[in-house]
Amino acid sequence: PAWAFYLPGVAPTDYKVGDDMRIKVEALTSVKTQLPYEYYVLPFCHKGVNLNHQDALNLGEVLRGSRIYNTPYNFEMGEDETCKILCRAKYDSEELQAFALMIEEEYRVNMILDNLPVSTPVATETDDGSPGILYDIGYPIGQAEEPKEKEKKDDDDDDDDDDKKKSDKKKKQIFLFNHLHFTVLYNEDPSKREGRRVVGFEVQPYSVAHDYMNKVDWEECTNKVAGDDDNCALTTCSKEHPVSLQSQPLILNPKEKGGQEVIFTYDIVFKPSPIRWSTRWDTYLNMDADAQVHWFSILNSFMIVIFLSGIVGMIMLHTIRRDFQRYERGDLEDGVEETGWKLVHGDVFRPPAMAGWLSVFVGTGVQLCVSTFILMAFACFGFLSPANRGALMQAMLFLFVFMGMFGGYTSARFFRMFKGTRWRSNAIWTAMLYPGVCFGIFFVLNLFIWGQKSSGAVPFGTLFALLLMWLGISTPLVLVGAFFGYRKQPIENPVRTNQIPRQVPAQPWFVNAWASVLVGGVLPFGAVFVEVFYVLSSIWNHQFYYLFGFILLVLFMLLLTASEVTIVLCYFQLCCEDYHWWWRSFFNGGSCALYVFLYSVYYAYTRLQMARFVAGLLYVGYMMIVSLTFLLITGSVGFLTTFVFVRAIYAAIKID
Repeated sequence: PAWAFYLPGVAPTDYKVGDDMRIKVEALTSVKTQLPYEYYVLPFCHKGVNLNHQDALNLGEVLRGSRIYNTPYNFEMGEDETCKILCRAKYDSEELQAFALMIEEEYRVNMILDNLPVSTPVATETDDGSPGILYDIGYPIGQAEEPKEKEKKDDDDDDDDDDKKKSDKKKKQIFLFNHLHFTVLYNEDPSKREGRRVVGFEVQPYSVAHDYMNKVDWEECTNKVAGDDDNCALTTCSKEHPVSLQSQPLILNPKEKGGQEVIFTYDIVFKPSPIRWSTRWDTYLNMDADAQVHWFSILNSFMIVIFLSGIVGMIMLHTIRRDFQRYERGDLEDGVEETGWKLVHGDVFRPPAMAGWLSVFVGTGVQLCVSTFILMAFACFGFLSPANRGALMQAMLFLFVFMGMFGGYTSARFFRMFKGTRWRSNAIWTAMLYPGVCFGIFFVLNLFIWGQKSSGAVPFGTLFALLLMWLGISTPLVLVGAFFGYRKQPIENPVRTNQIPRQVPAQPWFVNAWASVLVGGVLPFGAVFVEVFYVLSSIWNHQFYYLFGFILLVLFMLLLTASEVTIVLCYFQLCCEDYHWWWRSFFNGGSCALYVFLYSVYYAYTRLQMARFVAGLLYVGYMMIVSLTFLLITGSVGFLTTFVFVRAIYAAIKID
C-alpha cells in the first residue's frame, strides 16, 4: 500500500459540468523593464469587479510585485462558447498612449485559472526537424510593427534617409490584442472520482477591429455570445464565423480626435487531456528549448570538477606527506637553513588585523550557508514548487532569520579565539551588517520603483514587517547563539604563538595577495557558470526554474572547488613563509563573487534589453546583493576548510 499527502494549498479542485470558473489576473510584466504593474493600471474591462479587493498574498508574492484581482471573464466547465462579448470601451488619447507604451515595452498579461498560469503556445522545430510546441507564460497586450507598405523605398533620395527612419519610428503601428481564444484542458476519470480537473490553460490572442450594424446595448451584452441576441450582433465575429488571423486587425491611433472605440471579446474551448493533475506543471517547467543541453552541461561540469578535485587532492597529500617525512627526519646539512611552512609555526595562529570583522563575515557566511542548504533540501522534496507562488522567497527569508543562532555561535567562537572581549558588540555587528546592507540597497531601489508607480514597490507595512523579522527574531537569535558560543572554551591552537612577530620575506609575484585572489575565483566560477546562466535567465526572463536538485549539486561543486583552491593557495603562501593567511583565505574563497558580478553585467549586455534606467538600476542592485551573498558563503567555507587544514598540518609535526 502507498501513502501520500497533498502539500498545503495545492490540493486539486474537481469541477462538475456547468460549474462557474473564475479567471484571476496577477500582474503585467515585461522583460524589458523588470517593473510589474497591476492589471487595472490600464483601463481593461472591469464590470462587476471590485477594484479595491485583492486576493490575500504571502510575503514572497508581495516582494515579487504580485497583485491578484478578479476579472469579468466567466467560464462554465464544459461549455464551449465563441465570440463572447466582454465589454465595449471608448478610450481617449491619454489612455491609448498608455496602451501603446505598454505594448512597445512588450508587457504581458498573466492570468490564473485554478492556480494555473495562462500560457501562449508557440510553434517551434525540434532537433530532428519535427514540429514542436513551446509555451510562453502569459500573453502580450499587443504588438508593435513597422508598416509593411514602407518596406520598399526609392533609392534616389539619399539625403532624406535619416528623416525617413525617424518618421517610420513615429508611425510604427500598434496592434491591440482585444480578442482572446482560451483553451482549457481537463482530465476526467469517472472510475476514480466525480468531476473534471483543470490540467492546462492556454490562450491565443488576436487583434480584431470589431464592427456592428445595429445599435448595441453593451450593458446587456456583457458576457453574452455575439449573435445570440439581435441586440448583441457583431459583423466581425459570430458562432459561424469566429475570429481568425485573416480578421482585420485593430490598430490603435492615439492621435484620433474624439477617442477610439475598442470591443473586447473572447472564445472558450474545453478539451479532454491525458495529462494527470499531478503532472500538469510539466508543461511550464519544460519551456526551455535546450533542456537537454542544460543537463549535459551540468553533468559534464560535475565530472570535470570531481576528476580535478581527485587529482589536486592526491598531489596535495603526496606533497604534504613528503614535507612531514622531511621535517621528521631533520636531515638538513649543517649551515643550510630550514625552509617551508614549518618555519612560521610560531606566527601562523597569530590573530589577524581586524579579527572581529573577520569573525562577523564568517559567522554571517555560515548562517547563509546553512539556510541555503536547508532551502535547497525543501525545494528538492517539492515543498517549494512553482504552484506555491512566492513560497521560495518567503522560505528563504524565514530560514535566514531563524538560522541566526548558527551565525552568532560561529562568530563568537572565532571572536573568542582571537582574544576578543566585547562579544555583544561583535554579535550585534553579525546580526546587522549583511541584512543592513541588503535592506539599504532594497530600500533605495524600492524608492525608484515607487517613483515608477509599479506594483513591484513593496508597501511600507511590508517593509516594517521585514524590519520586525530582522530586529525582533534574527537579532535575538544571533545574540543567543553568540552567548553560547562565547561561553564555550576557546579553540586551542596546536602550536604556541611567539610574542614577537616574524618578519615576512619578499614574496614571489604568484603569491601576491591580488594575484591569488583573482586566481582563486576562476575555478569555482568555472564550475558553476553554466547554471548561473540558467538561473539568471529564469529570474530576468520570468521563467520557472525547477532543477533544484541540480542547484544543490552545483552548490556542492562550488563549495568543493572553493575549498580546494583556497587550501592550495594557502599552502603556497605558507611555503613562502607568509603567515598572514586569515583574510587571504576568506577572499581567495569568496573571489568567485567578483566573476559572478562581472558575468551578470555581460549577461545583461548580451541577453537583456533594458528599456528604462530604473530597470538597469534594479538589475545592478539585485546582482550586487547576489554577489555579496556569494562572497560570504564561499569565503566563509573557504576560510573554515583552510582553518581545519592549517590546524591539521601543524598538529601533525613536532615542534622543538
